[in-house]
Amino acid sequence: MKLVKYIIPVLFLLPVLANAQCRAFTKNKCLPLLEGYVQNDNYNSAVLVPGDEAELLLTFYSGKDYRIVVGSHPVLGDVEFELVDTNDEMIYSNKTADNKSVFDFKMSNTQQLIVRVRVPKQDGAISHEGCVTVLVGSKEK
Repeated sequence: MKLVKYIIPVLFLLPVLANAQCRAFTKNKCLPLLEGYVQNDNYNSAVLVPGDEAELLLTFYSGKDYRIVVGSHPVLGDVEFELVDTNDEMIYSNKTADNKSVFDFKMSNTQQLIVRVRVPKQDGAISHEGCVTVLVGSKEK
C-alpha cells in the first residue's frame, strides 16, 4: 500500500514532464529555424512513437509568405511530412527535398491545408518516443 501512494503521483507527472521536454526542444531546436518569420500563436507538438501519423489542419491567408518547420527528436529517425489540400492533393513532400525540416511558400489565395507527419517504423524490441513539433511562421509580401 505504501508503494501505491508513490506510484500514482509519478503516473500523473509523466505527461507533464514529457510536455515540458517538448516545449524545451521546440524552443531550443525548432524556433530558431523560423528566423525572419513571425510565429503564429499556436503550439503544435506531440510525443510520438515509430509508426505514428498525425495531421494538423491550418488556415493560410493570401498575400503572405509562410515557413513551415517540422522538428523531431533524432531518436525518431527521418520524420516525413507533407502538405496537402483538403482534397488530399499533394502540394509538398519532404521525401525528395534538400532541407528535410523547413518549407517556404507563398499563398495567392486563402485556403486550409493539412500538414501530415509520419514517424517511420523502426526494427527492434525497444520503441523510442520523441517530440515532433510543427511551427508556422509568416511575413507580409
